Amino acid sequence: MDIANTPDAEAGNAASQAPTIIRREDYRAPDWLVPEVSLNFALGLDETQVIAQLSVQRNSEGSGEPDIRLNGDGIAARSVKVDGEAIKDWRMDGSDLLIDLPGEAHVIEVETQVQPAANSKLMGLYASNGMLCTQCEAEGFRRITFFPDRPDVLSTYRVRMEGPKDAFPVLLSNGNCEAQGEGKDGSHWAEWHDPWPKPSYLFALVAGQLTANHSTFTTMGGRKVDLNIWVRPGDEPRTQHAMDSLKSAMKWDEETFGREYDLDLYNIVAVSDFNMGAMENKGLNVFNTRYVLADPETATDADYDGVEGVIAHEYFHNWSGNRITCRDWFQLSLKEGFTVLRDQLFSQDMGSTPVKRIEDVRVLRLAQFPEDSGPLAHPIRPDSYQEISNFYTSTIYNKGAEVIRMMRTMTGPERFRAGTDLYFGRHDGEAATCEDFVNAIEDGAELDLGQFRLWYGQAGTPKVKAKLIHENGFATVRLEQEIPATPGQPDKQPMVIPITLALFDRETGKHHGEETVVLEKQTDDFQFKGYLRPPVLSINRGFTAPIAIAAEQQSEDLVFLAARDDDAFARYEAMQRLVVDHLMAAVNGELDERARDVERDAVSQAIESALFDEELDDQMRGELLILPAASYLAEQYSVADPAAIHAEREGLKAWLGEELQDDFGDLHDRACAVDYSRDAGARGARKVKTQALVYLAAGVPEDAAERALEQYNGADNMTDRQGALMVLVGLDCAEREEALGDFYTRYEDNSLVIDKWFSLQAGSLHPDVLDHVTALADHPAFTLNNPNRVRSLYMALAMNPCAFHEASGRGYALVGDLIRTLDPINPQTAARFVPSLGRWRRIEPVRSEMMRAELERIAALPGLSRDTSEQVSRSLG
Repeated sequence: MDIANTPDAEAGNAASQAPTIIRREDYRAPDWLVPEVSLNFALGLDETQVIAQLSVQRNSEGSGEPDIRLNGDGIAARSVKVDGEAIKDWRMDGSDLLIDLPGEAHVIEVETQVQPAANSKLMGLYASNGMLCTQCEAEGFRRITFFPDRPDVLSTYRVRMEGPKDAFPVLLSNGNCEAQGEGKDGSHWAEWHDPWPKPSYLFALVAGQLTANHSTFTTMGGRKVDLNIWVRPGDEPRTQHAMDSLKSAMKWDEETFGREYDLDLYNIVAVSDFNMGAMENKGLNVFNTRYVLADPETATDADYDGVEGVIAHEYFHNWSGNRITCRDWFQLSLKEGFTVLRDQLFSQDMGSTPVKRIEDVRVLRLAQFPEDSGPLAHPIRPDSYQEISNFYTSTIYNKGAEVIRMMRTMTGPERFRAGTDLYFGRHDGEAATCEDFVNAIEDGAELDLGQFRLWYGQAGTPKVKAKLIHENGFATVRLEQEIPATPGQPDKQPMVIPITLALFDRETGKHHGEETVVLEKQTDDFQFKGYLRPPVLSINRGFTAPIAIAAEQQSEDLVFLAARDDDAFARYEAMQRLVVDHLMAAVNGELDERARDVERDAVSQAIESALFDEELDDQMRGELLILPAASYLAEQYSVADPAAIHAEREGLKAWLGEELQDDFGDLHDRACAVDYSRDAGARGARKVKTQALVYLAAGVPEDAAERALEQYNGADNMTDRQGALMVLVGLDCAEREEALGDFYTRYEDNSLVIDKWFSLQAGSLHPDVLDHVTALADHPAFTLNNPNRVRSLYMALAMNPCAFHEASGRGYALVGDLIRTLDPINPQTAARFVPSLGRWRRIEPVRSEMMRAELERIAALPGLSRDTSEQVSRSLG
């Protein structure tokens, strides 16, 4: 049979068909199982031949259908054999191959041919800078060969690959390499075997010119594991932090969760062109280069943290994702939510627990809370989807982690560990469900989680009102919860919400200990005795639940907590609340000149308490100095005015920068005197150094420009250099152009650092930022074929409220044009930009109409991909 479609030829075919909605309630066990898979690859960048042998067995739990359905996408069968005999009575149903199979067991052989270099979707087998690599989650394996491409079909894999040795000197796949040798005409081959059954989405292959940082790790059971981090020649010196992080993660997982690695080899490969952050393929992780490569000259402190966290996340998947996988994609949070929690706990133990907690909550509020309040809201276990790639969301990952963290809070670490041990023991080697996980925690920790299961089925961020009532020596905390309506879920039931609180004596500055209460009803009172005078309420300490708190607190209470709360997150939260309350009152026009002065003074007092508290470390001080993001402020409104929010936020920042100029100047001077190192003290100094510049740039820009250029020129690390450049690009000054030119010249051969150059300009506060973005899109270094580069420019724009919401609608048009242009090239990446426009109902009417119109223009595009079409149609509602 002739090849009808290349991977790109059918990029938009789905748009001409009615969208297929996949529903969780329709799950049926597979009719056929595939215990063993053998794959033979004849490798080439332009064409790769694939011969797949599938040993299939009829599943006694299936529906008894007489045929087997093998999923395909953008491929065609060149030949089909059953039990060694060529057959012609196979047929196509859309992109799927169907074969009638009598009996109970057969061997199916299918030959396909794929075009890696033409695969701009970066799903399946594709080429990246002369290298071949794969990305199969969620449904990429069907772009390589025909297969029942679903996570509950588990197989052991044998892989043989052969190709020209000069082009592909390194040949990698899952598991252990069992044989290798020389072929004809300069070719060579390798054979790999993975003994652990896995779903097709975990298959991986990499072939190319690579070199490795090699090390070993000995597990608690005595297994010696060879560790390799494979990169392009010349990048090896920047892999040591990744290697150290991997070893730390392996040791931590043994000590904290009792999980030991189970192969003799663990490979990581860094790839330049990658849609995701990284992929946990069994024994062969494929990573975006940004989460592998780091050294002080090219990586910031945040980059180092990102490498450590993502390396750990993918390693932890070996058990929470690989050894136990998902029954279906509705259970995605089973592996992702649990693994995010595991990597968060790991990062807390490797660094600062309170700072890491604040960072995680900030991400949740900036990414997941808007998702939960918009047209794309969904539970952590969704009920339906059209394109599964659209459900790799902050809700699945970050909220999913918070839900499991709540179980840990209610059980305590030891009982939670008993529950996870039971889960791993019960379901090792299986495709499990979220319910299986909850059952294991329930049984292992001996905790009734009946009502708690609502967190898996109800979307939306619970709003909890808190009121402190003081009478006759008793302090009563009254809590009332409300879960807002979300698409398809107009009515909600009360959730189980654990909330940790403390009651401070205002005079002594102390409390009698914190307590975790559990709100299970819509309204409940929690009473505490022994309070002769009204205490100060510190609530949701440690952010024990992913909720929005509306507490009846006066500004003096918040100033007190911002200065004296002994829970780091609660102290940070008091500072945030103080600023949010002031800015909302200002935006709403509720402040006369005297009231504005009083509230500004309260904020200034809180800022000064952070500046001068000698017991604070600088990492925590830096967190306290960060103002609430404009996007978070917009979330406080049912309909927001981005321009008014931006004006008031920048106005407050400028006032603080001018009012506390000497204090911020002294802080910057002190921090500049600290030499570079990776220890906590030096990291903290770098953090407050940039925060001081941010305030000075708003209040006294001439002083800030001089300081920033001096910091830039004297920097011996990327954190300081990027921080200084970030401040300069927002200023309209000569120093800006000088630093930007130097930065590009200095790093033009380093694509990850040039991503920063693009991102800093698109995310800046400069009044001409949209002109800059337009010019940068035509820059020779910009390309739509690399997701990192696309995100560096356009995601930075979409996340820049001042530029994106510019009054003319030009920001919306730039993002809309990108989506339309990028969709035929890489629909998965294109679809990620839709949610920024999808918030149109929450923006004031003039801008809202322009955003909606942009979505309608995208929806009208002929041949729109299924990825983007689903996001747009749901956003339009």
